Amino acid sequence: MPTINRFADLAEEITEWRRDIHAHPELLYDTHRTAELVADKLKAFGVDEIATGIGRTGVVGVIRGRANGSGKVIGLRADMDALPLEEITGKPYASTIPGKMHACGHDGHTAMLLGAAKYLAETRNFDGTVIVIFQPAEEGGAGAKAMIDDGLMDRFGIQEVYGMHNLPGAPVGTFHIRPGSIMAAADRLQIDIEGKGCHAAKPHEGIDTILVGSHIVQAVQSIASRNADPLKSVVVSITTFNAGFTDNVIPQTATLRGTVRTLDPDIRDLAEARLKALVPTIAEAYGAKATVTYRRDYPITANHADQTDFAVSVARDIVGKDNVNTDIAPTMGGEDFSFMLEERPGAFIFAGNGDSAGLHHPAYDFNDELIPVGCSYWVKLVETAMPAA
Repeated sequence: MPTINRFADLAEEITEWRRDIHAHPELLYDTHRTAELVADKLKAFGVDEIATGIGRTGVVGVIRGRANGSGKVIGLRADMDALPLEEITGKPYASTIPGKMHACGHDGHTAMLLGAAKYLAETRNFDGTVIVIFQPAEEGGAGAKAMIDDGLMDRFGIQEVYGMHNLPGAPVGTFHIRPGSIMAAADRLQIDIEGKGCHAAKPHEGIDTILVGSHIVQAVQSIASRNADPLKSVVVSITTFNAGFTDNVIPQTATLRGTVRTLDPDIRDLAEARLKALVPTIAEAYGAKATVTYRRDYPITANHADQTDFAVSVARDIVGKDNVNTDIAPTMGGEDFSFMLEERPGAFIFAGNGDSAGLHHPAYDFNDELIPVGCSYWVKLVETAMPAA
């Protein structure tokens, strides 16, 4: 089954929605304009129920099929928030807000789910209920967890949940997925070092926190090279090193921050344990003190086997078997759809965005040619999972 013909007719309208959202990016939970646009569209489509303010600014729509004999309830999720970047695309619909842009394609994700909702509300050619989920704060704010904590799964009776993300560099008309871990757990790390400040000309009178911090930066790389199974991925990246304020003083304190990425729960535990054991010991060897604050942030995004197989079959119906990659390499990027997959069985799939700039790049733009493909995936997923009698 190729893309649904109706989306060829709707593509221009959906593209207009996408570009309007793109021109007005909003960060984290401050997605008030986007949420209002989404709610207004759902109302115009004749969606059965609309709930706003779920997870602060999330929007949920309920679409019932012609029948509900199956009793099935499936959730489809799109994210709405942008990133704190200055856009350099030069497009006519480029961001109108300095320092904010849709550099990850959430504008496209929202528009495609809106397009699918419009079609599903018109046709209702399924037996069951669809819950369309428009989520804020994916970019570091854990908006998925906020919606879950607000009762998303139980309130709307969601039994399975599916997500989709665009993939730069992969051709439009291709899908990419794998069972199990597809995106990494994303944890936050802070190391606070206290030494003894002194004049830079008399280092023997102090305890140099910059020296200590430098040894810590190098030593934590041994977690990947010497502690973890070589066949299991772990990334420990120190990304900020703050210490000192002038060139002739050795600073009393230093602070390091970074991220830890893992694809296996045991390796996640290992990384945290080794950091907490290694860092204070290194500092102590130099006469300093160091504390580790380790915050578990987004979990591993782990696809469920049965739902992954089902997503593959739907994708193949749309773009053909040869255009569905069922063994994409996991990425060490994080995704808060992981929280939803911890609550309910489901699957997260990537859809090719063509030869675009990479995600989180100031030259990135969502490829509007993906719209009919993505919308068709959502609709065929629903109609296949809950076929009308």
